[in-house]
Amino acid sequence: MDKFIDIDGQKVHYTESGDPQRPPLVLMHGWGCNTTTLASIENAAQDLCHVYNIDFPGFGKSPEPDGVWGVEEYTQLVEKWLKAIGVENPILLGHSFGGRVGILYSSRNPVSKLILVDAAGIKPKRTLKYYYKVYTFKLLKFLAPILLGKKQAQELIERRRGKSGSSDYANSTPKMRAILSKVVNEDLKKVMPQITAPTLLIWGEKDTATPLRDAKMMEKLIPGGALVSFPGCGHYSFLDNPVQFRAVLRSFLSA
Repeated sequence: MDKFIDIDGQKVHYTESGDPQRPPLVLMHGWGCNTTTLASIENAAQDLCHVYNIDFPGFGKSPEPDGVWGVEEYTQLVEKWLKAIGVENPILLGHSFGGRVGILYSSRNPVSKLILVDAAGIKPKRTLKYYYKVYTFKLLKFLAPILLGKKQAQELIERRRGKSGSSDYANSTPKMRAILSKVVNEDLKKVMPQITAPTLLIWGEKDTATPLRDAKMMEKLIPGGALVSFPGCGHYSFLDNPVQFRAVLRSFLSA
């Protein structure tokens, strides 16, 4: 069931399914995704839980936020949303970017269980090649308007961005690009030891966006963390191996 709610002037879309008498399960998607991305997880869990599936602001049917948000602002929105709809002590499931919000939320709010699926939250290690690309691009943005004029400079910058930037970055609006640049540089390792809920980490061993080494670090830092990894699967382990994912998920939810 599609629903909308206003949180401090921010319109938020979410879906709701399953028996209201069951434990609440909150699904939080990754960057560039929306509620439909996690539909298979919703279907796998809705006979065990009352499932809430949110579109973060800037994705799906939820408009972009007014400002350049970070993980803190997205987490505050989830806190206010769950309070507004009367959900307490939920089970949280976060994929990729949604995992960032799940980590921060669980570090300071009561949560019955936490499920991190190919989750972000550890700042990636940067190579010299990465910094070379970043700073040459910044230099191009500064010099091109002076040397070429505004219109030609913008065309050149967009071509360069399309070739060298990530697909997430290239496909985002200017505001969402600024948000992405902000959130990917936030490191949540310091709050992970504050998570007291039983935590299941489900990972694809071939994940290149959030590599398995991140999962192993999270498992060490989160006191109740337990890692299950799937050989041959990538960043969307729940789509790459849906049968095994469903079995692991349902076992954890039923425990």
